[in-house]
Amino acid sequence: MLTAFARAFKTPDLRKKLLFTLGIIVVYRVGTHIPIPGVDYTNVQACIDQASSGNQGLFGLVNMFSGGALLQITIFALGIMPYITASIILQLLTVVIPRLEALKKEGQSGTAKITQYTRYLTVALAILQGTGLVATARSGALFTGCTVGTQIVPDQSIFVTITMVITMTAGTAVVMWLGELITDRGIGNGMSILMFISIAATFPSALWAIKVQGNLADGWIEFGTVIAVGLVMVGLVVFVEQAQRRIPVQYAKRMIGRRSYGGTSTYIPLKVNQAGIIPVIFASSLLYIPALVAQFAGGTAGWKTWIEQNLTKGDHPIYIATYFLLIVFFAFFYVAISFNPEEVADNMKKYGGFIPGIRAGRPTAEYLGYVLNRITWPGSLYLGLIALVPTMALVGFGANQNFPFGGTSILIIVGVGLETVKQIESQLQQRNYEGFLR
Repeated sequence: MLTAFARAFKTPDLRKKLLFTLGIIVVYRVGTHIPIPGVDYTNVQACIDQASSGNQGLFGLVNMFSGGALLQITIFALGIMPYITASIILQLLTVVIPRLEALKKEGQSGTAKITQYTRYLTVALAILQGTGLVATARSGALFTGCTVGTQIVPDQSIFVTITMVITMTAGTAVVMWLGELITDRGIGNGMSILMFISIAATFPSALWAIKVQGNLADGWIEFGTVIAVGLVMVGLVVFVEQAQRRIPVQYAKRMIGRRSYGGTSTYIPLKVNQAGIIPVIFASSLLYIPALVAQFAGGTAGWKTWIEQNLTKGDHPIYIATYFLLIVFFAFFYVAISFNPEEVADNMKKYGGFIPGIRAGRPTAEYLGYVLNRITWPGSLYLGLIALVPTMALVGFGANQNFPFGGTSILIIVGVGLETVKQIESQLQQRNYEGFLR
């Protein structure tokens, strides 16, 4: 990785792209520390210091994707999460709504329209999430155990509330724009890069907190253990993310005029983790809904007590089992809607391709579906186990819920890192080939 970046900096146009990307990252990180109007920043910092570490469970996912900006209630408090949610919703609706499916097949123009719909939905979700965050902050429920929790928003007038929501919505739009700038003029996928930076920014403080809170040899043993676990997890994630089942495809030779086409061999790469990080995000978001409903529900109803006892604590057996099963379910669900064996088989048949030993058409689709189901099982189990590492840390040696090497964060960091390095290497190879041809 370091070699690829060193070679990239020696290439003038790639160096400009890398410096542009770094500049956007600096702007993004500065925005995560600017508080929104109407918030008492001193009381916010006091609550962050006083509140227990477990209180971030409800907003932990959004706080992680915002680089810790959510709990500090800054202009980029919502981070990239509304855009991620909007993208997932549009991807799911593409399978359900024929109009969106037709747009997807139109090529670049259809993709541009879907992107525009994603932007509109992102703004709508930002308004909704911003309103919920402001309401939570005003009620004092954002920080459990904070003595000045209700004084985070001193002025609770309608005007101030609307201003806070508009500011956070505008911040989300700016984050979306910064990500698109990186995609167009920088290196890698802009949204993924900002997500990577948000997660990586919380690592140093989380690691140092483990050292400070440790009891063995002034915390250095716990610190070293976490580093070792993190390195093992990174190695495991890299190994599985790179693993794929290659299905050989042979194209028959065709004569068009005096020229022959086809007769080549290729393969269809089916990744073991075909669904990526999406199942973990789905499962986490779905598990937050009962806790959110219970938090704002009044009274002492039996269902509310049951949720608070079983679905809000990360180390509870029911929570662990539910989380694991949801990840496995969403892994199969997402693979089923993102990879269509019938469509792949039809395209192969149209261009004269076939899998050796398998007849073209329906038998090919059945074979692809069979192989995909077989490799999705280990992929879904792998996702479930990786996502449960923070829970194992909670039970094992009493780490807090901000365990830095959580499954979601490691999956995103490794995945984005590998993809970015591949893009840099591909551009370097392209420039080498261009120089050779000249």
